[in-house]
Amino acid sequence: MQYLYETDREIFRALKAEIERQTGQLEMIASENFVSEAVMEAEGSAFMNKYAEGYPGRRYYGGCENMDVVERLAVERLNMLFGSEFANVQPHSGSQANMAVYFAILNPGDTILSMSLAHGGHLSHGARVSFSGRLFNVVHYGVSKDTEQIDFDEVGAKALKHRPRLIVAGASAYPRTINFEEFKMIADEVGAYLMVDMAHIAGLVAAGIHPSPVPFADFVTSTTHKTLRGPRGGFILAKEQYARLINSQIFPGIQGGPLMHVIAAKAVAFKEALAAEFKTYQQNIVKNARQLATTLKDRGFRLVSGGTDNHMVLVDLTDKKITGKEAEEVLEMAGITVNKNAIPFDPQPPTVTSGIRIGTPAITTRGLTEKDVEEVANYIADILLDPSNDSLIRDVRLKIKAICDRYPLYTERLERYNAVLQREK
Repeated sequence: MQYLYETDREIFRALKAEIERQTGQLEMIASENFVSEAVMEAEGSAFMNKYAEGYPGRRYYGGCENMDVVERLAVERLNMLFGSEFANVQPHSGSQANMAVYFAILNPGDTILSMSLAHGGHLSHGARVSFSGRLFNVVHYGVSKDTEQIDFDEVGAKALKHRPRLIVAGASAYPRTINFEEFKMIADEVGAYLMVDMAHIAGLVAAGIHPSPVPFADFVTSTTHKTLRGPRGGFILAKEQYARLINSQIFPGIQGGPLMHVIAAKAVAFKEALAAEFKTYQQNIVKNARQLATTLKDRGFRLVSGGTDNHMVLVDLTDKKITGKEAEEVLEMAGITVNKNAIPFDPQPPTVTSGIRIGTPAITTRGLTEKDVEEVANYIADILLDPSNDSLIRDVRLKIKAICDRYPLYTERLERYNAVLQREK
C-alpha cells in the first residue's frame, strides 16, 4: 500500500480505518459479506484499465483478447453454477440488471406486478422514487397479515384484475422460502413474463438450499455479493431465446464499457461458489440464522413471519419501546452492525421503522458457529432491552471485540497497512 500512502494519505487512512471497522465489528447486515483476498486481487488489477465495449469476439475496441477470456470464463461458470441457458455478467448492479430486463420486454406505461417495498420488496421493483416506479404502471402485492408470508391469493387476484405484462418475484427483506412455481402458474394464467430477483438468496440457490427460480422464470436477476460472496455487481440469467434481446439492452441499451476488473472478480467468486465447501458454507449461514432466530424468540422478541428459512431475521420492536433507527445506532455502539428495516404494516416512516434486519452471511464467512451466534444474539437482546445502559454497551463492545479477535479477518492486509505507517515513524 506504499503507493497509495505516498500519493493520497487521506484516502489511505480512510481505507485503513474501514478495514479496522470491518475486522473489529460484527457485520450483520443481511446484504453484506466479505470477499476473499483472491476476489479483491482480481478487482484491484490491471483489468480496470481496459475498455471492452461489446461482447467476447465482438468488441468495439482492439486489444480485448484477454478480456474475452475473462468474460467467457465468468459466463461459463455462472451457467454451470445455476444450470442456466444464458448469462450476462456485465450489469454494474442488481438494479441495472432489473432495468435491462424491463427495457427488453416493456414499454413505458406497461404494468408490472411486484412485491411492495413496505412488505419486503426492493426499490427497483417499482417504488415511486425509483426509475421503475416512474416509468411503469406498478401494482404491488404483499404478505398476509396473519402469516406475514406472501399472499398468493392476492397475487393471483391482482394478476387477473390488472393483467400485468411482467410479474416480479423476489425481495430484499423476506425471511421465508419463495415458491417460484406458484408465481409461474399465475404468470402463465395471465400471459405475463416472470422475472425473479434472487439477489439476496443467490448463494443459497447456488448451493441447492433454496429452490431455484431458473426452471420457472423467463428472467432471473441478481447481485453478485450478499450470500454469493462476490464483488459488488449484477448479472442476468435467461432462456437462450432472450439472449440477443438482453445483451442489446445491457450494451448499448443502458451501459457503455463493462467493468472488466469487476467481471474478473465475479469469475473468481463463481469459481469459489462451484467448490464443494461453498455448499457447507451456505448450510452454515442458514443454521446460524435459525440459531439467531431461536435465541431472540427465547428472549421475548417477536420475529416477522415467526422465524426464518434463509439468511436473515426480521425483528419487530414495536413492543420494546425502541425504534429500528435507535436499535441500529445503539447496536453499532456495541460493535454489531445491523440495519433498521420496515416490518409489514409498519406504523413508522421508512427513515425510522419499527424493526431491524439481521443477517448471518458475513459472520459465517468469519467462521462463527451456532454457539457463537447464540452468544451474540443474547448480547443483541441485552442491548435492545436496556439501550440506555452505557456500562452494558461498553461491556458488550469488549466481548464483541474478543469474538472478532477469535475469528480474525483480512489479517495480512491490515498488517501491510500498519507496516506502511511504521515506516513513517
